[in-house]
Amino acid sequence: MAEKLMKYADAVEKFDPVFGLETHVELSTNTKLFCPAHSEFGGEPNTQLTPVSLGLPGSLPVVNKTAIDYAIKLGLALHCKIAEWSQFARKNYFYPDMPRDYQISQYDKPLNGEGYLDVELEDGSIFRVPIERAHVEDDAGKNTHIGGADGRIEGADHSLVDYNRAGVPLIEIVTKPIEGAGARVPEIAGAYVRAIRDIVRALNISHARMEQGNMRADVNISLRRHPGDPLGIRSETKNVNSFRGIERTLQYEIRRQAARLEDGLDILQETRHWDESSQTTAGGRLKSDANDYRYFPDPDLVMVHVTKGHIEEMAKQMPEMPHERRKRLQAEWGFSDLEMRDVLNADALDLVEQTVDAGAEAGAAKKWWLGELSREANARGLSLEEMPITPQDVAQVEKLVVAGKLNDKLAKQTIAGVLAGEGTPDEVVKKHGYQVVSDDGALDKAVDDAMAANPDVVEKLKSGNMKPMGAIIGAVMRATRGQADAKAVTKIVMARIRA
Repeated sequence: MAEKLMKYADAVEKFDPVFGLETHVELSTNTKLFCPAHSEFGGEPNTQLTPVSLGLPGSLPVVNKTAIDYAIKLGLALHCKIAEWSQFARKNYFYPDMPRDYQISQYDKPLNGEGYLDVELEDGSIFRVPIERAHVEDDAGKNTHIGGADGRIEGADHSLVDYNRAGVPLIEIVTKPIEGAGARVPEIAGAYVRAIRDIVRALNISHARMEQGNMRADVNISLRRHPGDPLGIRSETKNVNSFRGIERTLQYEIRRQAARLEDGLDILQETRHWDESSQTTAGGRLKSDANDYRYFPDPDLVMVHVTKGHIEEMAKQMPEMPHERRKRLQAEWGFSDLEMRDVLNADALDLVEQTVDAGAEAGAAKKWWLGELSREANARGLSLEEMPITPQDVAQVEKLVVAGKLNDKLAKQTIAGVLAGEGTPDEVVKKHGYQVVSDDGALDKAVDDAMAANPDVVEKLKSGNMKPMGAIIGAVMRATRGQADAKAVTKIVMARIRA
């Protein structure tokens, strides 16, 4: 039965939304957090294991120093208070993909304490997100449900468990309750998680590929009548692994909770799951409080001691941060604030930069990614990053245009061929015989034929009315199978009417 929903505009007018995010970032260390098992994505199931990651009796964990260093760097980027002494604890709960029946996490003594992150919104304004902690823990394995719809457990015949991910190092970034966002809650949440993605990539500590599960977010939201009221009962939607999913989860939950509260119904403190196909959330289990997990210090691990000198050493290794990089690139590319914001809103900054690095001019790189490729990505329901074309491919297409070997139409057809899996741009061009007609005689004849077939258009052009020029260009394009250069055609026509 479908849940009753209130219109979003009405919901945020009647209620004050307060939200929070728990962002899980898998670290790109070569080995797991407490053992030497490798942790590559996509390995054969249940092959990247040791007795420690399986939790076998007698196995003892040893902390991965690189993971701690990565966590310190992220703490510095998030303006966190980095603890000199931190501690790992056992978080006890049963789930099939948790081989020990407990997770090794950090509870009351996390490595990174309070901090904040300023995020830039679509209109250029800045919103400060308060961070409560960014602690280190190991990941669980992965369940695959067989027989149910969209891989969900409901209706599944059986489930498979892959423990390869069990023990992979994670940083969980937990915000404080985020107040004062009003109707912009989804936009702020999406911008915040994108900013986290950009930071961890800049630090080179995570691949941060949401579609691969190495970055995901738990989304908390509650409503109250007025900003001064106590916080409402929250729902927590688990493991949302796309930016749009995070934004739509919040929109849906605000509408759902508002309708229930307006009807006098209770909100359950529960975990929920986002269903991309139906664009809805569904209830899971009642949400546990911290004491339900029976946290206690892990007896197999000593406390982690981080000296001030080591923190200073990590600070010296910090790279250029995303906001600094954006300013530098904007200046190098000569983009206006609006142009740069368009690139950022399209989540195309990395792609444009890589295309420029491959030899394209910045404006052309922006044109292709925000134009043709963006439209195609929307049609396919993919992000630009997921499109089957590389920045090097786009740069090569643009080089062919600049060299006069392709016109805009042929360039678009070349890109379509690359997207269809026909090979590199050069291979697509060769396969279809794409090339601009450069033979002066052939182009002259096509123009003469077009002008002879359109005498009324020619008379208008001679009188100074240039609007019908498109009719001549179109006729030449048809005659040359779209392989004429429009500028060259215009030049020949102008020479003819002035003769």
